[in-house]
Amino acid sequence: MRIIAIDHVQLAMPPGREAEAQAFYEGLLGLSRVPKPPHLEARGGCWFERDSGGSTVKIHLGVEVSFSPARKAHPALQVQDLHALVEQLRGAGVAVRDDEPLEGYDRVYVDDPFGNRLELLEPHA
Repeated sequence: MRIIAIDHVQLAMPPGREAEAQAFYEGLLGLSRVPKPPHLEARGGCWFERDSGGSTVKIHLGVEVSFSPARKAHPALQVQDLHALVEQLRGAGVAVRDDEPLEGYDRVYVDDPFGNRLELLEPHA
């Protein structure tokens, strides 16, 4: 047996803020909100996905009543046209942070509306 892929990444969020999650993950990052299974819907939170050319990205946001954002641990999301995404995020008032260079990539960090750290990176051509 061996691990062959990551099915999804789950991040935490505070209760009742699904509209903010949707505005950020769908509106700014371009991930589509997908329905949660009915037996999980009552828990709150929301799921987002995007299938692009055989590669699927899935981010699940689960509600934690005593929420604390992930400030160090983070998913790294590979993007196309990082420069354009950075401009879009800044235009929406999202703080974008540069970090030390990573060989072979351009990358930045942003926080989602709840303070969870996300790395956005694009491989050099």
